[in-house]
Amino acid sequence: MSESPRRDFLKLALGGAFAAAGMALQRAAFAAPMAQPVPFSADSVLDMARELAKSPFKAPDAALPSPFANLTAEQYLGIRHTPHTAIWEDEKVGFAIEPLHRGYVFAAPVQINVVENGQARRLVYDRSGFDFGKLQPPADLPDIGFSGVRILRADDDQGWRELAIFQGATFFRSLARGQTYGLNARGLSIRTGDAQGEEFPLFRSLWIEKPSPVADALTIHALLDSASLTGAFHFTLRPGDATIIDTQLTLVGRVAVDRLGLSPMTSIFVFGPLDHRHPDDVRNAAYDIGGLQILTGANEWLWRPIAARETLQISAFADQNPRGFGLLQRARVFDAFYDDDSRWELRPSLWIEPIGDWGEGEVILIEIPSDSEFNDNVIAQWRPKASLAQGASISFAYRQFWCWTPPAKPPLATAVNSRSGKAGKRRRFAVEFVSDLFADPQKAAQVTAQITATPGQIAASRVYPYKERRSIRVVFDLDPGSESLSELRVLLKSADQPVSETWLYRWTA
Repeated sequence: MSESPRRDFLKLALGGAFAAAGMALQRAAFAAPMAQPVPFSADSVLDMARELAKSPFKAPDAALPSPFANLTAEQYLGIRHTPHTAIWEDEKVGFAIEPLHRGYVFAAPVQINVVENGQARRLVYDRSGFDFGKLQPPADLPDIGFSGVRILRADDDQGWRELAIFQGATFFRSLARGQTYGLNARGLSIRTGDAQGEEFPLFRSLWIEKPSPVADALTIHALLDSASLTGAFHFTLRPGDATIIDTQLTLVGRVAVDRLGLSPMTSIFVFGPLDHRHPDDVRNAAYDIGGLQILTGANEWLWRPIAARETLQISAFADQNPRGFGLLQRARVFDAFYDDDSRWELRPSLWIEPIGDWGEGEVILIEIPSDSEFNDNVIAQWRPKASLAQGASISFAYRQFWCWTPPAKPPLATAVNSRSGKAGKRRRFAVEFVSDLFADPQKAAQVTAQITATPGQIAASRVYPYKERRSIRVVFDLDPGSESLSELRVLLKSADQPVSETWLYRWTA
């Protein structure tokens, strides 16, 4: 599997690069240089995508002049925006944007355009908009373009805070108020996890509409290009306690293509209580997200905890017209991690709500072995069953919630903790479910656990209610026999009716 250089972006975030949150921007005299205006409408990007699909793919020229051609991460981190040069920061429209410099793993150029009154103007590179730190670029730098854009949001309490970043291939990320950056989203993935290798689409151009002061939303259009297809994207960002990003996209087949990944997201999982891969660590755990949540088309809630893996694991959850899925961080207290620097408990969850019917397909979960805290090694996406024929087009729409807790919540007990460890020759698991129902001892006493292992056998199981915690802990032993893999399933029932989401896990030797 190809490893995306976009994963290295976390190195920049953890290193304090582009720390815009909380800075007090003042009214600026800086005027970003722009090219001549050209007419633009919402249909323009789709027209471009269709025309682009008629020609063979040509990768963008990523060559850079000295000293930007071979920057280290530290050198790239030293390139910062000149204070008070963000576009729109002095116009009271609620948003501001900062084009991002090229270099390091972000060498590919992305055209950035500003749209106002039906006219689009390309941003022209100007070295005066950047502070280069120890680097000494020549005074006569040409227009080398940009690698992406940062979106800032006016906040009454914090001045300006970061809202989103679009940078690298089709990667972008956002966060809710009070959070730190964590997992990443992608516009599209192609053949992720397949033996023949992954294809990485890219955004060639972004068009950002100047927002209305009364709209409280920002619209971004994007032109996607790849060897197999092209595409037109329409993003609408709506900040709040959660950041909502409505996404509409149309893909156009340059050639026949299948194994598309819709609404892909990537994250980090280093170690946790299910795997104990790093027992000699001062911290309890280290991960962006704790599990994959799925609300199926049949209205079943599934929870699949993530674990650090010794070998590549790919899981597929077949469904039709899914109602939602996402990678969630449920551990929201410092004591779950004891990490003063990374503050994993402040990372966002990302929940996807499809708009309209998506048909048949699979939610794909990929867990990649990794010891690094800076490389994404968990991927989730929807893979449609339908393929895309050459010259044909297909459209999808969905809503993203970058949030503390998704708006759609199981009306059932949820799994808040999953642990495992040795029990002689067996493997012992402990899963804790929380619900207000369990605060009533009589009702909790009626709850039973339905546990299955395929293959393997459940050798022993117990149910422990805890009134003060409003929880029930299910403890069971897996006897895998000679098997090296077992799919586990736990569901709590009362009066033969489900009272919990379905807990799923793949154990491997």
